[in-house]
Amino acid sequence: MQYVVLQVILKEKLWGTGSGNLTELEKVINNQAAKGYRLHTITTASSGSKGFGGGDRIQATMVFESIA
Repeated sequence: MQYVVLQVILKEKLWGTGSGNLTELEKVINNQAAKGYRLHTITTASSGSKGFGGGDRIQATMVFESIA
């Protein structure tokens, strides 16, 4: 395969700003890099809230390109 497309859902922190699980995003990127892919494109979109205590969700869609 020359390209791989992956999606990660990031949950916003209940208090403060920023994502509560950026390490999950890092893990996905590093796993693909270890397989010989580099990040070609990343887009984000708000995918709504899960109500009180749930925090907002951000959907990150990434396209990885083979470097081999």
